[in-house]
Amino acid sequence: MSLPIKFRPILLIFIFIFGTVAIALTSGVLAYQASLIPGSRLINPDDLVKILRSPNSTKPLMIQVGSHVLYTQAHIPGSEYIGPASSESGLQLLRKRVEPLPRNKLIVIYCGCCPWSHCPNVKPADDALKTMGFTNVKVLYISNNFGADWVEKGFPVAKGD
Repeated sequence: MSLPIKFRPILLIFIFIFGTVAIALTSGVLAYQASLIPGSRLINPDDLVKILRSPNSTKPLMIQVGSHVLYTQAHIPGSEYIGPASSESGLQLLRKRVEPLPRNKLIVIYCGCCPWSHCPNVKPADDALKTMGFTNVKVLYISNNFGADWVEKGFPVAKGD
């Protein structure tokens, strides 16, 4: 059974409008997902710096899950670049990197591409690690961006790959 020809344009308009609204809503949800990470899984820059500077503390595996451009411009010394965790390829690289590690290994993930409430990368990375059974994951809370919340505060920085 097919629709009469006079209803087809109306159906196409409805599908277009509904599809556009669905895409907009999905994009909005993805853009604000970092705010859904529980506070117990966050670490502030000051606290991470204390761990990194302490001679007695076990150093975490630090993984930057944002853009490569951001990583080459400035990153936390000793951190590794994996790729944007908002993409399936970035998540696959993350899973591959951590697969052989003990599930209680301290892992710190961070991005810093944009204000926290707009970051599309940290939540998918955190979810992937949680799903894999990692119990000691911290997400570096960068409220504005890596430049303002890390570099401009005089915390240690490395550049390049």
